[in-house]
Amino acid sequence: MSKIAVVTDSTAYLSEEIISTYGITVVPLVVIWGEETFLDNIDIGPKEFYERLSTADVMPSTSQPTVQAFADVFKKLHAEGYDILTVVISSALSGTLDSAIQAKKMVPDANITLIDSLCTSLPLAFMAIAAARAAQNGATLEECTKFVETVREHTQVFFAVETLEFLHRGGRIGGASRFLGTALGLKPILYFEEGKIEALEKVRTSKKAHIRLVELVEAGVDGKSPVNFVGVVHADSEETASELLNLAEEKFQPDELMLASLSPVIGTHTGPGTIGIAYVAGIDSDLLKG
Repeated sequence: MSKIAVVTDSTAYLSEEIISTYGITVVPLVVIWGEETFLDNIDIGPKEFYERLSTADVMPSTSQPTVQAFADVFKKLHAEGYDILTVVISSALSGTLDSAIQAKKMVPDANITLIDSLCTSLPLAFMAIAAARAAQNGATLEECTKFVETVREHTQVFFAVETLEFLHRGGRIGGASRFLGTALGLKPILYFEEGKIEALEKVRTSKKAHIRLVELVEAGVDGKSPVNFVGVVHADSEETASELLNLAEEKFQPDELMLASLSPVIGTHTGPGTIGIAYVAGIDSDLLKG
């Protein structure tokens, strides 16, 4: 039986415990801040990033991992006898997948599958975890790939940003551009559609926006059983995120819950105060069980 190694990128923002438990390899994206360059979640984490962002005169930008960064990982895992499943941030948001595609060509003897998550953050994290669990349960590379694609089809995330300024400046605004110029105080609610950020609606206050996120998840999971996963992700808003997670647990009683920060790379494009709720629902499979 072949061994399967799972590779993802730093925007999934997996904890060290999860990385260790499932043997997942994480390739970092890059934060560029003036003349300084930081590896995402390695050289700079969310706490330091958001503290610095609050007083920065120069705003950061981001970059995808280099081709060599992926190639080094692929060569190492291949040498250790692994088949490799790689699932990364949406190709509509980043060139990360392209770097992985080019790196795959540099290791022609390796058995490597590449998956576009069509998302990022918690949904990407859960896809990587699902792949690793499937592998631990004896699934082949092909079976793991199909399973991750199934998880992707049953996944959504809704998120509210304090301002569209960061998405607009970073060129990741997508269909949310129609909310540019929104009156002060109105909070856009966004989601992912075919890998792109799209606008759903706008709500008067942050508090109402967060309540609306829960309502949208409720509509999304309606009639689907089980609710496999619900997670709340935040950009420097842990108290609010924790409250929403408690509400989500009570309302949806998911098999799994997760609270996470947005990685510095994603925070560069969403800005502080962003809150998102992700879910996976309707998958009845032993492969999801840790």
